[in-house]
Amino acid sequence: MEQNILMPQEHMPYLTLPVRKKDAEPYKVLAKSGQEIHPLKTYLEKAKNIVIVGHNNPDGDAVGSTIGLHLYLKNMGKESRVVFPNRCAQNLLWIDAGNISRNYQEHPREVTEIIERCDLLFVMDFNRLSRAEAMAPLLEKKDVARVMIDHHLEPDLESFVLAFSNTQISSTCEVLYRVIYNELDPSLIDANVGACLYAGISTDTGSFSYSCAHKELFATIADLVDRGLDTVKVHQNIFDNFSESRMRLLGRCLGERLIVKPEYQTAYMFLSEEEMTRYHYRSGDTEGIVNYGLGIAGIRFAAFFTQREDRVRISFRSQGNIDVNVFAKEHFNGGGHKNAAGGLCHESLEATVAKFERLLPGFYEKSIRPDAC
Repeated sequence: MEQNILMPQEHMPYLTLPVRKKDAEPYKVLAKSGQEIHPLKTYLEKAKNIVIVGHNNPDGDAVGSTIGLHLYLKNMGKESRVVFPNRCAQNLLWIDAGNISRNYQEHPREVTEIIERCDLLFVMDFNRLSRAEAMAPLLEKKDVARVMIDHHLEPDLESFVLAFSNTQISSTCEVLYRVIYNELDPSLIDANVGACLYAGISTDTGSFSYSCAHKELFATIADLVDRGLDTVKVHQNIFDNFSESRMRLLGRCLGERLIVKPEYQTAYMFLSEEEMTRYHYRSGDTEGIVNYGLGIAGIRFAAFFTQREDRVRISFRSQGNIDVNVFAKEHFNGGGHKNAAGGLCHESLEATVAKFERLLPGFYEKSIRPDAC
């Protein structure tokens, strides 16, 4: 039985709507070449078995948007299933209070059957099927209408019959709110849906420290508060809900693995696979650690390297006009947003960090120092 994420409080009636300039679109509606674009309602009305998919290593935006859409569809009278490639972080489990989702890593047969039965597939917070990693072949093989709701750059439109995309706003949860407002019925957003959307917005903006310089975002939050959202409770559930081992892992990063390069306005951290095993790493435990580098005075570019098996994952964060998306794409097979991106390297941890250090002086001259002038 599904549980309430947050008990609705007494609140004022729905009073506010997102404010946007007449010439500003809430998102782009896209589709693969030659594909006739039908309204989202048309797909929903026909669907009997809806599946909602989040990306590998689901973060707050992935979990918030998938579970939020599931709860919204339930309010519409539509049933759906939520699946992820692997388990989400411990501090996000409260979003899935009713044990709604299944992950492929732990339940491969069940997830396979869920996908094989579906007749409508929502892809949330990623725009290329490959980001589902081990689950990607299932999504590619299934001949079904796929709908993308996302905010990342360069979507692979050939994989979707319908795509709602805005790369300029905070999060997929904000895109989802705009889709509901413009395409569906916003009156069906309740406190539980609002909690999910706020979880994604707050995590993908680093607690409102980036990607949030537009008033529409705060109008959206004001509307969710009118509908019963408790922002304090959501913040506590996300940021005051880590395991002891995760906190000790953070201590290891800050105490022993923090490298500061003031001459390049850069800080980075790294963790080996042995260290992650020693501190009982679970999926999501390293989420947000990269942001601590930007907390140092004078630091405007931060990176975090984590080694798992035969690969090194890298998170990049920046301030101002320093474009880490381009840096990640050109050098580390990655991408993302201007101030928040990720990459991947199949060399050793030592070789990956050494490569980063070789690239740093050039990146500083090209992107960091000129931006500071």
